[in-house]
Amino acid sequence: MLVSGRLVGLDQHVEIEVIEGVFSTITKVKDNGFDSQGVFIAPPLIDVQVNGFAGYDLNSDDVKVEDVCQMVKSLWKTGTGFCCPTIVTGSHQRMSRSIQAVTAALKDDAIGSSIIGIHVEGPYISPQDGPRGAHSKEHVRRPDWDEFQRWQDIAEGQIKILTLAPETEGAIALIEKLTASGVVVAIGHTSAKYQQIQDAIRSGATMSTHLGNGAHAQICRHPNYIWDQLAADELHASFIVDGHHLPPSVVKSMFRAKGLERTILVSDAVHLAGLQPGRYQFGGRDIELTADQSVRLYGTDYLAGSAIELVRGVENSVKFAGISLDQAFQLATVRPAGVLGLDNRIGSIQVDRNADYITFQWDELESKINVLSTVIGGQNRN
Repeated sequence: MLVSGRLVGLDQHVEIEVIEGVFSTITKVKDNGFDSQGVFIAPPLIDVQVNGFAGYDLNSDDVKVEDVCQMVKSLWKTGTGFCCPTIVTGSHQRMSRSIQAVTAALKDDAIGSSIIGIHVEGPYISPQDGPRGAHSKEHVRRPDWDEFQRWQDIAEGQIKILTLAPETEGAIALIEKLTASGVVVAIGHTSAKYQQIQDAIRSGATMSTHLGNGAHAQICRHPNYIWDQLAADELHASFIVDGHHLPPSVVKSMFRAKGLERTILVSDAVHLAGLQPGRYQFGGRDIELTADQSVRLYGTDYLAGSAIELVRGVENSVKFAGISLDQAFQLATVRPAGVLGLDNRIGSIQVDRNADYITFQWDELESKINVLSTVIGGQNRN
């Protein structure tokens, strides 16, 4: 099979030969009047924080294996080829059921090839209003290694990221155990002081979860836990670039401060993504999808996840931060792959790797991406 188009990152028209699900050759060819209606080729997007999509909620009380499978299939249509299903704060039993559903979905070869690990966000986070975000206060609790091990047993070792607040009692000891077991530890939903963040980094934390969000409505200008994480070169940072979580000027400033080499895009999508505005449930709490596609705790201004596809974050990064399309794609492919230690397998298009790619059209004037196909292992998943 031959695939032809402009390869993102190379800025060159190419022909790619795929044999038995593997990239066999990548050949530069003459560019004959390529325009905005032409086809672009890029690695599939990698979303390391997705709570649900298209009506499928991974954190509902009655989540089923089929919900996970349908969510992944819906994401394929948007250009997201790989994801970390994200389980948020809840009772031990509810979180266990969600983890069990994702683990069962991994048994399906097609679905399993797209799930690159489970992200557990909470329950070891700040109980304070603001930093806690939309997480249920009732179920916020102290770090518990035994509880995590029970979840990891259910997950058959597939929990790859855990987001916690390092100021909680026992967090530093837990970080050390998690990193020793190969789990990526992210700082998030925190009100930590500078030294607590530094202690977390020294203990192995390598990431900040949706930096700039999960925070008090009003904080000290300086110092504060956002600046402290932004300044830490040891931490990659994920950002929700949906136009609601962070204003465009903040996105641009944070990208510049953190550096694109340490910046990751996430959707933080909840199951409302793709649905009509209205009142819904998420993680046992009432939330509202507004007409402008923001997701908020019902009756408040607190955000409760997003309603975008990751590809919209790529578009917005170009518009808000003034970076190139190539650079924006790296934030949703190479960077997350690197944080998870998977950059030797996914995140870029190279000879002898699995034929994972997307094709799309790019409207440069409108900064709009129209996904045409998502291919995993040489198989079209659209």
